[in-house]
Amino acid sequence: MKSRLKTGYGLILLTLLLAITGCSTSSGTIAEDKVNVMTTIYPIYEFTKEIGGEEVNVINLLQTGVEPHDWTPKSQDIVNTSKAQLFLYNGAGLEGWVPSFLKGLNRDTKVKPVEVSSGIELIDAEGDDGHGHGDGDHDHHVDPHTWVSPKSALVMASNIHKSLVDVDPEHADEYDQRYNVLKQKLEKLDEAFTTKLAGLPKNEIVVSHQAFGYLARDYHLEQHAIMGLSPDAEPRARDLVKLAKTVKEEGIRYIFFEELVSDKLAKTLAAETGVETLVLSPVEGLTEEQEQQGENYFTLMEKNLQNLTKALQ
Repeated sequence: MKSRLKTGYGLILLTLLLAITGCSTSSGTIAEDKVNVMTTIYPIYEFTKEIGGEEVNVINLLQTGVEPHDWTPKSQDIVNTSKAQLFLYNGAGLEGWVPSFLKGLNRDTKVKPVEVSSGIELIDAEGDDGHGHGDGDHDHHVDPHTWVSPKSALVMASNIHKSLVDVDPEHADEYDQRYNVLKQKLEKLDEAFTTKLAGLPKNEIVVSHQAFGYLARDYHLEQHAIMGLSPDAEPRARDLVKLAKTVKEEGIRYIFFEELVSDKLAKTLAAETGVETLVLSPVEGLTEEQEQQGENYFTLMEKNLQNLTKALQ
């Protein structure tokens, strides 16, 4: 009885919060003549647009420049999603708000929720050298940053393709053709990472937050993170000292930072250890400048490969 009351109060609080916060963060409106798909993060949005083409209207819940770990939905997001045919979310603990969000949808909705990381062998975050597994880290038990590896992105693209065919079999041929084009691009990117990183003399990277576990696993790198799975998880002083020691002892020449979160700690560590900084993007979203310049998942990942190659020489 108590658990049911607690759940009821939680849903009431969520509803009140959504009503208070008001405006939509979505970058689009529902279309009457297309398959409407709501996505939670930029990589899913991009892959869905590439596969869906003209038959699909894709709305990403997060606006440009927003870091996804601490984002929460607004009331209009629930309204739009209730009218959509598909709701594509990453899963693996990234969007902790999804269960309550789905319960808040219109009772008559026919939207199909799909966890696009399904089928990926997830990385257990317990015992990793990242920090911040408490409230600020949304109690992650696994690393949710699946899309950062092209190998995992291939699984995600396949799940997106299947979900579109399921809700709109009439256009299956078009989805098949566009999915095959995307698959070939991801396979080419995977091959580039495999080939170029294999022959480098070093394999250790120091990054802003623990977002590169799948990239490290799939391409034989070792990740050292300043912050935990969430970029606002503050590191402990003793961990920073230990990390600085690692940088010096292993001859690490670059500290990687990312555009959507503060680079203060990365630049401080670089200054203290006498090394330089480079960008390594977790591709969680685009900055406004990147959007204006026409950047996308592939251009950012290609820049990541260039910077990794430079750092690991």
